[in-house]
Amino acid sequence: MTDKLPIQPSGPVEGSIRPPGSKSITNRALVCSALAQGESVLEGTLASEDTEVMIDSLRRLGIPVRVEEEGRRLLVQGQGGRIPASEAELYTANSGTTMRFLTALVCLGRGVYRLDGVPRMRERPIQDLLDALGQLGAEARSEQNNGCPPVLVHAQGLRGGRAEVAGNISSQFLSALLMAAPCAQQEVEILVRGDLVSRPYVDMTVAVMRRFGARVEELQPGRFLVQPLGYQAATYPIEPDASAASYFFGAAAMTGGRVTVEGLGKNSLQGDVAFCECLRQMGCQVEYGMNEITVSGRAERGIDVDMNAISDTVPTLAAVALVAEGPTRIRGVAHMRHKETDRIAALATELRKLGAGVQELPDGLVIQPGPLHGAEIETYNDHRMAMSMALVGLVVPGVVIRNPACTVKTYPGFFDDLAKITRKI
Repeated sequence: MTDKLPIQPSGPVEGSIRPPGSKSITNRALVCSALAQGESVLEGTLASEDTEVMIDSLRRLGIPVRVEEEGRRLLVQGQGGRIPASEAELYTANSGTTMRFLTALVCLGRGVYRLDGVPRMRERPIQDLLDALGQLGAEARSEQNNGCPPVLVHAQGLRGGRAEVAGNISSQFLSALLMAAPCAQQEVEILVRGDLVSRPYVDMTVAVMRRFGARVEELQPGRFLVQPLGYQAATYPIEPDASAASYFFGAAAMTGGRVTVEGLGKNSLQGDVAFCECLRQMGCQVEYGMNEITVSGRAERGIDVDMNAISDTVPTLAAVALVAEGPTRIRGVAHMRHKETDRIAALATELRKLGAGVQELPDGLVIQPGPLHGAEIETYNDHRMAMSMALVGLVVPGVVIRNPACTVKTYPGFFDDLAKITRKI
């Protein structure tokens, strides 16, 4: 793909799209199936950098994963909670799910494991997870003693017991602990300390675990109990990615078009379908079918919204806010500063380039639409920056996306799919 991709104004978009499988569900299902007893079949999986580094790491740990149908079907030979390899070097690129989930998973092994990633990954916090694993009997530490990767694990199995974990940085810490817990030597009780960000992702984790036979209960809000009964193999279909769907819903809202996303419904396992309700508040029409969601009409007005639970869709809403009447305030997403880039700062910088007035808050943004103009958009090697800012080019001439190939992290075919509803890219 070219280093710079011009986006052409499209007029109202129209069409039907089925995004690839959910990255979040795919990587959770890979972990559970790797720890299960027997062979699992994962259908509709996502083929992307984030899932490829997870598969590569599992193979390095001695867990066979067979890829079929160009990555849309995976066969995983579970090891019954064992980690066959006694040592491994694991490269996670900039995949937070892979780094955090596998840090907990390798604690079940017996040996020495090192996990590393790209330079940005070495800036992303993981100490809260390491502390919680220590409370469960693991020896896992930050190699540079700065609370960030690389991570070094000296594993002798996971004892279990009781642990507390902070909830304000990333829900992935709690998800990592939960998924490893069924293979601990005794039951595991986990208490969440403070507010838990991105709560729907924890619900997703628990739902996937249960599909693979795990016994996990939430005794009271923020207090989880997991029985050491392991996992059983399963055939598991993966939903289309709701975060990816937000870009097509956003395209309809920005252009006054109509887009249907197939494979998702109001009761999706993924909390990010709630993004559609933000668009409804902005004046769009939202129709829920049994297995599809349709968004139509232009976003007419700005809103004030807490997006803590659906923070991956914040860049999309920030783009849509540019065409609305009046300011949009996005709150409750301070943890976005620890993503692939500091997304709050990055969005503020790029939206200002386009002519918007932006107030950067500690936990979000206030976006005031202004006379918009084209600009060359820096993506910070962040897939969500590239995909969301591309939407602006559908209504503003002269928008150019730098490093569009960064979308391979979760959606290699994004620009091809966007072209299907615009015919202008």
